[in-house]
Amino acid sequence: MPKARRVPPALPIEDALFTAKPRKSVPHPFVLEALADLSPRTRSMFGCLAVYVGEKIVLILRDKPGRDADNGVWLATTKEHHPSLQREFPNMRSIRVLGKKITGWQILPADAPDFEEKALHACELVAAGDPRIGKVPGARKAAARRPSKRRKM
Repeated sequence: MPKARRVPPALPIEDALFTAKPRKSVPHPFVLEALADLSPRTRSMFGCLAVYVGEKIVLILRDKPGRDADNGVWLATTKEHHPSLQREFPNMRSIRVLGKKITGWQILPADAPDFEEKALHACELVAAGDPRIGKVPGARKAAARRPSKRRKM
């Protein structure tokens, strides 16, 4: 009875170990170019690209084919700032994919006629240190935590 032969991998083992998945392209790259002087950091988040300046998350860039209702530039803000931001960004709205009517995250939708102009204006606000845009990650959770009660023994 003949021995079963192993089928060799398509790539030599050395090459197969170092093959990486190709990176997705950066959505709305002009946003990162506009923030370049601030040395922004990026991180994948929920299939999107989160943009950090200093310790704050300021924006999320999203461009998913087929599910384009929430494609655009997401602004990290709070509900108290919505009215003043709405005056500067008339097309700004809450993000639908989050399932709530009103969220802290607001979107400048990519399908708006003035999308690039308004996204660049948001970058200008970030560069100017506008307190309405940006959140320190984990700040809400840390504030909500209460000191644990230790039992005395």
